[in-house]
Amino acid sequence: MERYLRQTMLSEIGEEGQRLIGKASVLLVGVGGLGSVISQYLVAAGIGEIGLVDADTVSLHNLQRQILYREPQIGLPKALTAKQSLQKLNSEVNIEAYNVKFTKTNALSLAENYDIIIDGTDNYTTRYLLNDVCVGLDKPLVYGAISEFYGQVSVFNYQGGATYRCLYPQAEEEQTTPVGVFGMLPGIIGCMEVCEVIKMITHTGSVLKNKLFTLDLLQSTSTLIDINPEPAQRQIALERFKELG
Repeated sequence: MERYLRQTMLSEIGEEGQRLIGKASVLLVGVGGLGSVISQYLVAAGIGEIGLVDADTVSLHNLQRQILYREPQIGLPKALTAKQSLQKLNSEVNIEAYNVKFTKTNALSLAENYDIIIDGTDNYTTRYLLNDVCVGLDKPLVYGAISEFYGQVSVFNYQGGATYRCLYPQAEEEQTTPVGVFGMLPGIIGCMEVCEVIKMITHTGSVLKNKLFTLDLLQSTSTLIDINPEPAQRQIALERFKELG
């Protein structure tokens, strides 16, 4: 327990909480701006098993915000490169790298063996798929999104709570033109996603169930918005899940 001493000193976590963290498994879909931060803090916290899903390679323009990677790794697969770096941070954690896109054909096989799913993606298509898989498998989905100076965090499908479709009922149009991202933003939002994971695992604090946290770094403001669970949207997710079968 020496590695986690400062964490177990917290009465809300303690040694029992750390044991729960060590038994937990988490699937992270997307190891880019959000994922490179999320993965490091998951590994540092001692999550027992972590899956990394990403089919992309490291690019020079990633390095402004994807702090897990280094210049010599440009051109290498993100998932595999991330695993190598993360294993050096904590050799006790079992890390699986999946150098594939999260799609309808592999979503079930990737997600079914993990306790919690984390969204580190940057497109709506994958988010709806993540949502529908989590509803069908009854797993919580930790959601994070970033754009320019603005970020969002929530936890969907937690203990029967609201789903992503409850927040965004209609399929969003994909953004074809890249948008700017303030380099520090994914660090903040990614850390908040990890906080939600640890709170769920250790049964402590207040989880963002039926809540959307929004952050505006330009104005240094944040808001907490209620999300109403919509049974009809949950049913749509279940129907989409059945189509994956």
